[in-house]
Amino acid sequence: MAERIFYATGRRKRAVARVWIKKGRGKVIVNDKRLEDYFLEESYRIHALEPLYICHMTNKVDIKATVKGGGLSGQAGALRHGISRALVLMNSEFRPILKKAGMLTRDPREKERKKYGQRGARAKFQYSKR
Repeated sequence: MAERIFYATGRRKRAVARVWIKKGRGKVIVNDKRLEDYFLEESYRIHALEPLYICHMTNKVDIKATVKGGGLSGQAGALRHGISRALVLMNSEFRPILKKAGMLTRDPREKERKKYGQRGARAKFQYSKR
């Protein structure tokens, strides 16, 4: 019998992560690189793998992911969202655990666009009386 592979998509800011999960030994590949080589900062690695720690699946699944768009912080968040969704597909008992931890909710915060006649999204040009 062929092994089951579970696929899910995670999003955060401008980043999109496509995640494939299967039973394994805890190998994590992101964009054809080891997790340690892709996310050089440990805080990003911890953030991305948080769902595995919560569900005690750290050394029980192999993950292959492709992430596009945004910066490293957004990509780590997108990967976290994708892993959470894939774990729920793999085992529905994880759903209440991950939902309580807020990992199944897509973070809706996006960058606000710059408006014309202003210096930024909210910042105005300095007013000069004279």
